[in-house]
Formats: sequence, C-alpha cells, structure tokens
Amino acid sequence: MKTLDELDVKGRRVFVRADLNVPLDGETITDDGRIRASVPTIRTLLDRGAKVIVGAHLGRPKGSPNPKYSLAPVARRLSELLGRQVAFTAGEVTSAPSLEDGEVALLENLRYEPGEESKDDAARGEFAARLAELADLYVGDGFGAVHRKHASVYDLPKLLEHAAGGLVVAEVEVLKRLTGEPERPYVVVLGGAKVSDKLGVIANLLTKVDRLLIGGGMAYTFLKAQGHEVGNSLLQEDQLDQVRGFLSTAKEKGVDLVLPVDVLAATHFGEDAPYEVVDATGIPADREGLDIGPRTRDLFAGKLADARTVFWNGPMGVFEFDAFAEGTRAVAEALVASSAFTVVGGGDSAAAVRRLGLPEDGFSHISTGGGASLEYLEGKTLPGLSALEA
Repeated sequence: MKTLDELDVKGRRVFVRADLNVPLDGETITDDGRIRASVPTIRTLLDRGAKVIVGAHLGRPKGSPNPKYSLAPVARRLSELLGRQVAFTAGEVTSAPSLEDGEVALLENLRYEPGEESKDDAARGEFAARLAELADLYVGDGFGAVHRKHASVYDLPKLLEHAAGGLVVAEVEVLKRLTGEPERPYVVVLGGAKVSDKLGVIANLLTKVDRLLIGGGMAYTFLKAQGHEVGNSLLQEDQLDQVRGFLSTAKEKGVDLVLPVDVLAATHFGEDAPYEVVDATGIPADREGLDIGPRTRDLFAGKLADARTVFWNGPMGVFEFDAFAEGTRAVAEALVASSAFTVVGGGDSAAAVRRLGLPEDGFSHISTGGGASLEYLEGKTLPGLSALEA
C-alpha cells in the first residue's frame, strides 16, 4: 500500500475516510477513542498544507438523514483535539465548504446516503463519483470500516490517487505480526456475547494458537456443548454442534482450549442483580452467568503469564455493570503485567480498557476495528484494504 509519505498533498484537497463511529448518550460522546486515533493522520495532512475533507459514518441511519446519528458532536470533539476549527456540513453529505491550505471540514454522516451501503455496484459507484468531485486525493484511514464493501471505503479510492493513512498502516502491521510467525506461546482470549460472531476466526485460530481462552456470553454455549447446565445464561442452541467440533479440533491439534471453572450467577440481568459464585459446570437452572468467577480470573491470568503474543477480543462479562466487570479487568490487568506483544482487538474490549481506567500504553496495540481485526485473522480479504493496495 502507498503511504502518506508518497503523496504530494500541499494545496490539494484530500478526502480522508476516517472511522469516527463513537458511542453517544444523546449528544455526549461516551468514548472518544476512535476520534483520537484519527487525529495523527489528519494533523499530518494539515501540517503539510492539505485541504482536508473528512468522511465518516455513525450508527445505522439506513440511508436517510436522522438527527440521532448526526456527526455534529464528533465535529466539536475533533475541533478540540486538533486545536483548530473543523467546518461541519450539517445535513450535507456530498458538498464541502471552500477551504484554504491547512483547513479541515467534516462531512455529515455518509450513511445518510443509500448509495454508501448499497449492494448494487452502480448505486455505490454513483455515490462514490459524487464524493470524488470533492477531492483530488484519497486517504483511507478508517480501519474499523475496511471490512465493508461501501462506497467511501471500496469504490472511492478507485477514482482518486490514494494511499493508506497512518492508522491503517499501523493496524495492518500488527495483524501481519499476529498471522505471520508470532512469538510463542501465542494465546488468544475471546469473549463477547455470541459464538456465531466468531465462528470463522475460532476455526482459523485453532490451527495457529497454543492456547485459546473462552469467556463472556459465548462461554456458556461451550459449557453446554460439554453437557453442563447453564441455567438462563446466554446460549446459542443452534451453534452447539459447531462448538463440539471446535472442542474436538482443539484436542486433535493440541490446543489448550480453556473454559471458565466458576462464574458469577445472577438472579437476572441487571446492574444490581443479586449473584453468587458457582462452579461453571453447575449453574443453577434459575440463574444466569454474567461474569467469570475469581478462580477463573486466576486461571486465565496464569495461562497468560508466560505468553509471548496475546490477542484479546471480547469482554469476560457484562463490564458495563461494576459488579460484573472484574473478570474483564483481570484479563486486562494480566495483559498490562505481561511482557508479551499484547493486542486488544477493538470494539468492546477497547471500550472496557478505557472504562476501567487502565493505561492504554500498557498494551502493545489497541485496535480501532473489532470486526475488521477478526475478519483479517479469519483470513478474509478486506475490501477496503484491497482497494488501497490496487
């Protein structure tokens, strides 16, 4: 991929596809990590005298304007982080203000336009052509969107001279390190709600890792597949055969697949729900597991202690509730204490690191793209990367 250093940007209009898809509570940004990650590339271009037009999406407005998904709060925060005014084209997706060298504008949510996410090549192409009229050059820096075949990610770079931004370059370098010849022991920690979200990556990782630690909601499908009672815990009945296959493959390949040995079993899903610590193999029928228990925290930390490479994606419990955040904290702290090359795989894991107040520089890399990272590790071709490589 061509990089920023190979582009002559002074005095030219540069379209930067960023990933600014941040969580909002009303108009309050609750985690600005993705905005902060986008700043270095934008600042580099501005300092080199470019006229920067930033395009991004927020949420799922489904092809029509919706004030709930406006990027206005993002424009305000980006202005603060850059230390200069970001012109914002409220409600306008395909028109940008006249800019001087070193000035920046943010377009309204690209997903307000149906062409952005269209499955129809012609519709996407038409929208990309309108975006191309705004700029002379394209920089792809929205790693969290590169697994999407969307107009601004896949079609637009075909129409303009293009390069990868610093964030995308850094993400790809990390993922190549994980998929090439990682230092061993290589340990992967997977959590989150659903096994079905990670089928491909689990299948691929079982041929590459030394240990696979499973927590979060997905662990209960694994426990059920072993014949254990999981009560009212999150369960994907339709994935049991698939999971039994994973357990068998792990045994055949000599992969140490580690499941929780105890859990926090609550009376219901709620922040103040009463709970007790129970063996993972005997969750009461009227309880649901909301976090891994203290013995599992110690077990997982021990399995991470001698690791040389670690990839972590997905929380160990409902970390948004303080009572059920300690499992996720334990894994994160084990990574911070480790001397391994540690990668936090974006999404909820990255949000948990920030919510729990852990030092971001305690990890080797915190990805901005959970889904993109997983698809790369699964071995899939990512449309946004293939477009930048062309």
